[in-house]
Amino acid sequence: MQDWIGLGFFVLLIVGVIVGLRVLSKPQTRTSEEFERNAAEGTTMMGASFNALQELMDPQAAKSKEVVTQMKEGRYQKKKREGKADGSVSDEPESEI
Repeated sequence: MQDWIGLGFFVLLIVGVIVGLRVLSKPQTRTSEEFERNAAEGTTMMGASFNALQELMDPQAAKSKEVVTQMKEGRYQKKKREGKADGSVSDEPESEI
């Protein structure tokens, strides 16, 4: 009798897993308004925390994202170029006499 109860439990467990996976794999039908609303919400709190954690774990990737953003906006190394253009900043160190 104990064997049949155990076998029945495992059969129910396997059937439940299969049914659950089928329900989860079914695509959700959404209207374009719902999609636009969800896309407009932006990042969630969890997404923002993962981004912050990623920046802590890989600072070079965070720096590269910042450089790409600056290049798109046209302000990458702008201060260095402005200094060289008016001649106020030179690469040579000043000598003290």
